[in-house]
Amino acid sequence: MGNARLTAREVARLAGVSVATVSRVSNGTGQVSEETRRRVLRAIEEHGYRPHHLGQALAARRHGAVGLVFPGLSGPYFSELIQGFESEAVNSRTSVHILCTHLRADSDAEVIDMAHRVDGLAVLGGTLSDETLEELAGMVPVVVLAGDGPPGVPAVRVENAASMTELTRHLLVDHALRRLEFVGNPSGSPDVSERWAGFREAYRQLGLPLPRAPIRVGLQQPDGVFAAQQLLRRSIRPQGIVCANDETALGVLVGASGHGLRVPEDLVITGFDDAPMAALVTPALTTVRQPVRELAARTARLLLQLATGDADRDGPTLVLPTEVVVRSSCGCAATGHRRAG
Repeated sequence: MGNARLTAREVARLAGVSVATVSRVSNGTGQVSEETRRRVLRAIEEHGYRPHHLGQALAARRHGAVGLVFPGLSGPYFSELIQGFESEAVNSRTSVHILCTHLRADSDAEVIDMAHRVDGLAVLGGTLSDETLEELAGMVPVVVLAGDGPPGVPAVRVENAASMTELTRHLLVDHALRRLEFVGNPSGSPDVSERWAGFREAYRQLGLPLPRAPIRVGLQQPDGVFAAQQLLRRSIRPQGIVCANDETALGVLVGASGHGLRVPEDLVITGFDDAPMAALVTPALTTVRQPVRELAARTARLLLQLATGDADRDGPTLVLPTEVVVRSSCGCAATGHRRAG
């Protein structure tokens, strides 16, 4: 007799497929090749795997709700994401449950518990491990928002690297700056990791010595103030500070003012996101515009399609374009837009 308590992950290992494929075969949803289906069914028959009851109930959409998993909710970025995601869900008469992991001792268990109460989950990139994402994908449809998922878990993200390369080249070539510093933690976010890679790529393309390691701080305004304090106390001050997002850049602006520096005359500052405040501060912030609401809406749309069997989980990652927005914080006299991505 097989082991009825065998997990979907173990079946996936035995069959040489992803957990999501095991879920599709056991629940009879999605597209799977006949050879793969036979291999999974053989592993299920031999080892007695019993799929989770939620997968069998999913086609009926018995919950009428989807989950949205973030590390936290502070700042305008998450507000824009929620509005974009919820607007799409409301059109489908689907409610949205939001879970923040940063204050939870066992966040994986909390998210798995949420999966029992929703028809699908959208998870911000970098919030959960690939192993947990695969486990969740064996229970309900999962879409990674602003990042990449493991095989079998679809994702929707924006273009980060090319636009950051273009912005950095603008500073290096058009403004002839050399002492640039990157503020942001590449290990803390897939987006920041790609932006850091794009920053370095500009130096490679121009044959310049690679920049120093980034100032590893968070993505909130106080983190930018702290980064400015670190950088502006150095004996050789940077000419420009390239920030991983606009909130950090606004904090650097505050920090520069506290040191009596003028922007852009004494220090160039740039951001990423094009948050509403970026165009309102003085000087207006040179940044990269990403379609945050569209990013969230497209994620919600894909998730709802997966939940009803109207989309393929093995589809390609959807990448939305971004745009460099040149304003006065980099020393340009007029606002202009440069397409990237």
